[in-house]
Amino acid sequence: MMTEQTSTWLTQEAFDRLQQEYDHLVKVGRVDIANEIDERRQEGDLKENGGYHAAREEQAKQEARIQQLRGILESAHVGEPAKDGTVQSGSVVSAKVAGRDMRFLVGSREVAEGTDIDVFSAQSPLGEALIGHKAGDTTSYVAPNGNEIVVEIVKVEPFTP
Repeated sequence: MMTEQTSTWLTQEAFDRLQQEYDHLVKVGRVDIANEIDERRQEGDLKENGGYHAAREEQAKQEARIQQLRGILESAHVGEPAKDGTVQSGSVVSAKVAGRDMRFLVGSREVAEGTDIDVFSAQSPLGEALIGHKAGDTTSYVAPNGNEIVVEIVKVEPFTP
């Protein structure tokens, strides 16, 4: 069963964009980088061949991105953000975090691409502490340094790109 902690909430637009990137990398990108590696390999001594090593490094980066995209797409929960005022993936939260005013998206960086809003995943300590709460609630979480951080939720609204 998919939960806030095991799935990645995406808008349909973000899902389609990531699927298109994944398809391109798998169908075109892999072929292009394989051809580049083959061309560089034919240049001779591989120990001294900077172009070959650069192409292999690019291949490794591309394969890592393919794996990352596959994971996101397989665990994606596609839909509209909730409008019931409860914090969940897809919520934009205005809060006082340790006394500091903040506004951020609880969700995925892929959804917020092209915007300047900060993002905290539902799996982050802050995200986990907020899930299920509403404006007016106060909650807390333990920061990586061991300090307890108090969060007062001021406003919860659905994300709109």
